[in-house]
Formats: sequence, C-alpha cells, structure tokens
Amino acid sequence: MLETVVEKKRRGARMSDKSTHDRTKHIPVREDWLALRSEEIIEPDLAIIDPHHHLWDHAAGRYFLPDLLADLGTGHNIISTVFMECHAMYRQGGDPELAPVGEVEFVNGVAAMSASGAYGPTRICEGIIGRAELTLGARARRVLEALIAAGGGRFRGVRYSAVWHPDPAARGSSVLAPPGVLSEASFREGFACLKTLGLTFDAWVYHTQLQELVDLARAFPDTGIIANHMGGTIGIGPYAGKREEVFADWKARVEALAKCPNVSMKLGGLGMRLFGFTFQNEALPPSSEELAAAWRPYIETCIEAFGADRCMFESNFPVDKGTCSYAALWNAFKRISKSYSADEKAALYRKTAARTYRLKAE
Repeated sequence: MLETVVEKKRRGARMSDKSTHDRTKHIPVREDWLALRSEEIIEPDLAIIDPHHHLWDHAAGRYFLPDLLADLGTGHNIISTVFMECHAMYRQGGDPELAPVGEVEFVNGVAAMSASGAYGPTRICEGIIGRAELTLGARARRVLEALIAAGGGRFRGVRYSAVWHPDPAARGSSVLAPPGVLSEASFREGFACLKTLGLTFDAWVYHTQLQELVDLARAFPDTGIIANHMGGTIGIGPYAGKREEVFADWKARVEALAKCPNVSMKLGGLGMRLFGFTFQNEALPPSSEELAAAWRPYIETCIEAFGADRCMFESNFPVDKGTCSYAALWNAFKRISKSYSADEKAALYRKTAARTYRLKAE
C-alpha cells in the first residue's frame, strides 16, 4: 500500500528535539456536532488579538488558512493573530537541528498571503512563535538566527513544551518531554540566547511543574516568559474527581509564578482533555454560558494573581475546537470579563498580546 503524504512525513521526520508526540491526546474535532448549536456574538466590535493558534497537517487532521478563516469569520472582531509552533512542516533532509525552520518558512508564507489583503482584514500570523531545541546549548543561537531570517520580520520567539509527568494517565498533552529539562545546564545555555536576540519564551508545562518555571524565571529575570494554557491544570488520571483539591494546589503555584514580573499568563486551553472537563461527551456542544461557568474560577484566579496587564485570552485552536466552537469560546471569555473595566478588557483582549509579541494594537 502506498504511504500517504502525511505518513511519509511522519516516518521520515528528522527532529532534533527530545520530545515525543501523540496526537490522539487531542479531542477530535466534529464539525457536524459543533454545528448543532449557534449563538449571537457578544460585544462584536471588541478588538481581539488571538495570540495562540496553530496551523498543521498531520495524521489527526488538517487546519490550514481556509479552516482558520472559517473560524475567524464567525463574528468576533479578530484584528490579528499569533501562530504557535506545533511541529508542522519541518524540513526533511539536511541539518536536523535546522528542521524547525521549515515551520516558520511555511507560516511566514501564510502571513504574506494575509498581508496581501485578499483574505480579509485580520493580520493573520502577524507574530510567529517557532521551535528551537534549546538543549543544544550555545549551538541553539544559529538555529534561532535561522528562524529569525525565515520569519521575514514576524518571528517573535520560541515555545518549548516541557510537559512531563511520571504517571502516563496524567499526561494530557500531545507532547512528552524528558523530566526536568528546564533545569538542564545545556537548556539554560540555549535559553540565554533568547535575551540577546530579543526573543520571548512560551512555556508549556503541567501545574505540577510550575515551580520549575518559577526557578527558570528567577534565573533569567530579563527574559519575557509566557505561561501557556493557565499553567496546565491536570484533571485526568490520578487527578480526576479531585477538582477542589487540585484547584487549591494549582492556585498556590500560579500565585508563586505571578511573583515573577517577567512572566505573563495565557488564559485558555481549557478545552483540552487535560483539564478534565467532559463537554465533548454531551449530545450538544456547550453554550458559552456553560463554558463560562466551568472556566471562570481558573481565569479569574489568574487575572487576580497576574493582573490584566500580564494576561491575554487565547483560542488554542484547533486543539480546543474538539470541545467548542470559536464563537462560543470567545463569547465565554466575554461573559467572564463582563464586569471588567474598558482598560482591563483592552489589556486582556489585545494590549498584553500586542506588547508581548510586538504587534500593532489597533
């Protein structure tokens, strides 16, 4: 039997990073199920920067520009987006350390398509976050410089998924990294290159690893760090059925992280299997009211700890699309932030992201 293009890519991939991937961790996207519920857009004129979405083509599905445009076109005023690395379109052949440059080349092409104006007013992929294996130490600098060159002025930083847990049942991410990688001397040598090149660092860890991120932030106080997905609260495996206990532990860790002034928090990712919500098992997709009720404690805790000026709402699409529609997700955020001031909303929906990733706020 002939291999599909995707299967061939996966078989022949030459990645330099140490992590492994299992896309089955993602909740499958069911467009027919999502279409069973629709709702009016709340505050349709509120300007939003979506600072965290992916574009990919792998065995679990495809999410390219037309798919993103379909979600952006559901009614919210998305003025700009930031692409987040997802191990897509890596180079085949050649130097394996430079394989992630292919992803940035691909996304910069999508950004150029958007900049033509032919695909609507949203500045899609105005900022690009890529991947570099920072455990290369000083050699990571040449990878970072290649990523900057490939980004055409749009490259803003790297994300490193350091998620690890000793219990396989608690692993809710598609990525599995080695334990303790943020503390490795080689990793920190590579991490030191970010500041000299003016780059940010997006961190993806589980809540049980947040102290590792605190230690990293304290060691590099002049490097901007963005914690992804609310700090990765685990609600599956050994943590299932213990929401109040886990919440208290997560909250204490988030408050400790918030004391590091160089760290910002992304508010989202709650649609992932990791958090233990089970909306995907219902006959109808969740309404924004239902999402807001479930997500509010986590989001409000982060905003209280970090302040609106260090928080930004994110879609995490298409990963969270397994749980809800783009329209319902942003409506849920708007319900949660209903009582916030105009300045706080401006920060949460666009200004924190614009400052962090050096984007146009308006």
